Amino acid sequence: MAVADALRAAREADVDLVEVAPNSDPPVCRLLDYGKLRYLSSKKERDSKKGQKSTDLREVRFRPNIGTHDLESKTRKVRELIGDGSKVKLTVRFRGREATHQQIGLSVLKRVADDLKDVVRLEKPPSMEGRALSMILIPTTQKTEAVQKPERAETQVEEDLADAKT
Repeated sequence: MAVADALRAAREADVDLVEVAPNSDPPVCRLLDYGKLRYLSSKKERDSKKGQKSTDLREVRFRPNIGTHDLESKTRKVRELIGDGSKVKLTVRFRGREATHQQIGLSVLKRVADDLKDVVRLEKPPSMEGRALSMILIPTTQKTEAVQKPERAETQVEEDLADAKT
């Protein structure tokens, strides 16, 4: 069909003439409502994004000599981030001569992990990265808890931390 005939047919039907395959020989066009096509494609794209689950890695930093109230408020923040489904990296930063007392930083991480042991499990045990001691916690899922033995689920974080010390 000639271009002029196709345009006339599109005007009569009150739709648009849309080029579907411009690289084919001859180019392929269709008569359709272009606004509706754009709406449906954007709706399809939004629906596909809903099914995706993004897991972010969020970081919460501590100091070795952190106060109790500061530790509690940061622990609440970690619980909130875990509730959103994010992985959380806990980092204890050492400055100056604090780096010689890594056991203090390890005890800070252990306290946070013990406070959150009902909602997290350990993905990466504590390790030194330069002048920082860090570990990664991930949210526990219902499937994981059902597979594990109940007593194992409660003591998993404690055992993993004990293994990290040795």
